[in-house]
Amino acid sequence: MQLDIPPGDFAGYIFDLDGTLIDTMPVHYRAWQTALRHEGLAGNLDEDAFYALGGVPSVQVAQLLALKHGLEIDNAAHIADRKEQIFLAQLTEVQINTIAPVVDFARRIARTHPIAIATGGTPDVALPALAAAGLADLFTIVVTPHDVAPGRGKPHPDMFMEAARRIGVPPVQCLVFEDAEPGVRAALAAGMQVVRVISRR
Repeated sequence: MQLDIPPGDFAGYIFDLDGTLIDTMPVHYRAWQTALRHEGLAGNLDEDAFYALGGVPSVQVAQLLALKHGLEIDNAAHIADRKEQIFLAQLTEVQINTIAPVVDFARRIARTHPIAIATGGTPDVALPALAAAGLADLFTIVVTPHDVAPGRGKPHPDMFMEAARRIGVPPVQCLVFEDAEPGVRAALAAGMQVVRVISRR
């Protein structure tokens, strides 16, 4: 994978987590499929629809995937919670691989610049995944949907703005690494430049 780093004197760097730093998206896919089968999903979860929602908060993902598959659901938060428990159980069963070019860049740049994560995952999912990938010590600032107003996760810019605030860097001087379109739109809306990470197999 070749990272297309734009020219510029950036003062801070913000990374998405799933599909950008660590290869967890297939695990998330299987967990969503299992959770939605409890709600009546027949067959396989639409893979393209799932990947198009990368970085979107979990409750919203539950609503959108249910709508896509014609499922009537009463409690999206309950489904999202079930999915997260399935995902965490699978973390012990699969090897979480880092996406080497992005992690290598993060390790290098962290020696001289502040870095942060802005992820659509909740803390109880994102932090164990970071630990499983051996990245917990590298990233001490992790912004999740819990850190912004309800409904203001990606593709809204709020999480990236909060990450910039926490690292003490103006948004226009931040460079974002993202693999999914909602996150790219969020970063651009925050006034940040973006490196698109192509990690889907």
